[in-house]
This record gives sequence, structure tokens and C-alpha cells, in this order.
Amino acid sequence: MSQDSIAAPESVRKLSGRRRREVVAVLLFSGGPIFESSIPLSVFGIDRQDAGVPRYRLLVCGGEEGPLRTTGGLELTTPYGLEAISRAGTVVVPAWRSITSPPPPEALDALRRAHEEGARIVGLCTGAFVLAAAGLLDGRPATTHWMYAPTLAKRYPSVHVDPRELFVDDGDVLTSAGTAAGIDLCLHIVRTDHGTEAAGALARRLVVPPRRSGGQERYLDRSLPEEIGSDPLAEVVAWALEHLHEQFDVETLAARAYMSRRTFDRRFRSLTGSAPLQWLITQRVLQAQRLLETSDYSVDEVAGRCGFRSPVALRGHFRRQLGSSPAAYRAAYRARRPHGDQLASAPVEHVPAQASPQIRRAAAAAAQAGSAAASSAVPEPVKSYSEAFASGQGRPSLPGQRSAP
Repeated sequence: MSQDSIAAPESVRKLSGRRRREVVAVLLFSGGPIFESSIPLSVFGIDRQDAGVPRYRLLVCGGEEGPLRTTGGLELTTPYGLEAISRAGTVVVPAWRSITSPPPPEALDALRRAHEEGARIVGLCTGAFVLAAAGLLDGRPATTHWMYAPTLAKRYPSVHVDPRELFVDDGDVLTSAGTAAGIDLCLHIVRTDHGTEAAGALARRLVVPPRRSGGQERYLDRSLPEEIGSDPLAEVVAWALEHLHEQFDVETLAARAYMSRRTFDRRFRSLTGSAPLQWLITQRVLQAQRLLETSDYSVDEVAGRCGFRSPVALRGHFRRQLGSSPAAYRAAYRARRPHGDQLASAPVEHVPAQASPQIRRAAAAAAQAGSAAASSAVPEPVKSYSEAFASGQGRPSLPGQRSAP
């Protein structure tokens, strides 16, 4: 769903007469990160007509009383307040200060009015939480930074969160992953409004690629840092990835590393930033997700093939991490797949290219289990995760590198 894959749905409202398509309002809040906040200001607020980039009119709006403090202690004052949003054809929320606290009600009302009057609403990174709080993502696909995706899915279960995408364009509501993906989405908006040449000219000015291939999966599925390749734990991790279909626990891994459970926990966390139990559960859920997407195994069979002690355990972890039951996930995945598409095996991107051979082989073995399931259940090869969701398929994967916030 990243890139230019989604046509505007028929339900997109006609733009109100008082709003102008070339007017972009950027809604800022106190406590927002300065980098994300500056992205739409740079893309839409600088006149680059000499380079062939059509001009937008930028309105920088305060979402609450100022002055606004940014990361680093900077103080900002905005030239406009919420009333200026009434003129904008595009409203961008570049960030929100806290994924657990509610945004100001007045700002949410302004966003709802803008959407009802046909404005395009954009949430960059944690800005998706503001859109979700306003109810604008209900029943829609969306993304955010992979680290915050589980929280978004739990807090707003009606949102179809997919942390694998760099951005999601659902017509009149668009969301992006973190930081650099905000640039990707802003370039996509320029491309949508004014064509490939204009977006390419802007990308050259910003010295960034006009389009980035792939999605966040290269980051969220990178369950281990590159440094672990030479660490003694690499062999233990490789064994775990190769044997996800078996029932074993962290005590088993600690014993294979010839460490006490306490020492193993501390060493594993220092290397990966994640507790070993959370990492193991994440890998099992990821494998379950693959099998649900690429096979016709029952939920009970999927649980057994992913090392869960029972289907109840699978359902509990799956729902906690993805905000959905395995059966509902599969149903939603298949409902969103275009008619006639075949399922496909997903590429393995669990580990970086620099990782040790043991890790690379283990990752390949882990994915082969999903591929074997697919070949036994489906007659033709399947698309990658990114291609699948780009066609309107699927719901979230789970970040495996760091513990969810």
C-alpha cells in the first residue's frame, strides 16, 4: 500500500468551496519532534517553481495554545491557529507528543470537520495516533512507525494497522511510518497532485530518492543486530529460528548457551534490546502470520507448527500483538486480496546481510516452513509481504527487534 497503489475510493468527499487544494495546513503540537515537524514545512512551504515544482500555500497552525515546545527545548509560535484549517485542502499532522495521551478535543474536531468537507488528512509517524483519536482511521488501513504499531492496534482495534509499509494511501486519509517515510509520503502527495516529473524535481532538490522500494519490514523483521553475527549467542539464535515448530522455552535457549537464565536474559537483552521471551514469542507470531497468509492450515495446525503449546496460547499472543484473532486476520487478509490473486511465500528479511552464516541459514529455514505450507495448500507462487499489502491485503506484522512500548 506504499507507493502509488491505491486509487481514491468512491467515498472520498468533494472538497468544500471554501477550501483550496493548493493550501496545505500543518498542525503542530507542543512536545513534537522537530525533524518530523519540519518535513511538511520543507516540502510544501518553500517556493521551488524555478525547479519545476508547483507551489503550495503553507499554513502552519498551532493545535493548542503556544508557545509550543519541541524536542531539544526549542519554543515555536505559529502564525495561525485551528481556524486556518478551514481553508486547507490538505491537513498534515506530522507528529504527536505521546502515543498514550489523548490529543486536544478542539484539534480533533477541526480534523473531523476538515475531513467531512473533503480535505485530505495526512498523519506522519505518530501523527497517525491523532487521526485515530479523531476516528478518521476507523475501518481503514494505516501505518505508523513499526515500534508504535502494536500500541496503535491495541488502542484503536478498528484500525487495520500494517507496520510493514512506508506509507499507506487510502484516498482521503494517508499515513506514514517514521521520519524518512514522512518524506516518502510527502513526495507521493506531490506526485499524486502534479505528476512524476514534479515529484522527481523535488526529490532532486531534497537529495533523496524519488521512490523507495520495499517497506518497514527490512527494519521491523530485523530481529537481531548485525553485531550478533560474531557473538556466541548467534548459534543459539540460529537454532531457535530453525526450530520454531518445536516447543521449547527460554530455559532451553539458556542451557544451549551454557548460561544461567538470568545471565542469558541480561546478555540477550544487551545485544538485541529485547527480552528473550518477547523475542521468541514475536518470532512464533510472525511465523503464524505467514502460515495464515500462505496456507490453508487450520488455526490449531498453525499453532502446532509454530511451537505454541495450544491454539489458546496462539490466539492470546496473536490478539495481544496484532489486535486480531488468527481467524479474523486470515479472513481480513483474504477479503482484501483482489479476486483471482494467488497466495505467495514471503521473503525472509529477519536478519541483515552482514549477519553470520548460521543466522542466514536459520532465517531461510524458518521461511521454508511457510513456503512448504503454501505449496501444499496453494497451486501457484505468492507475492511478497509488501506486494501483498500493496494490493490491498493483510493486516499487521509485529516488530521483533525491540520490545513494544
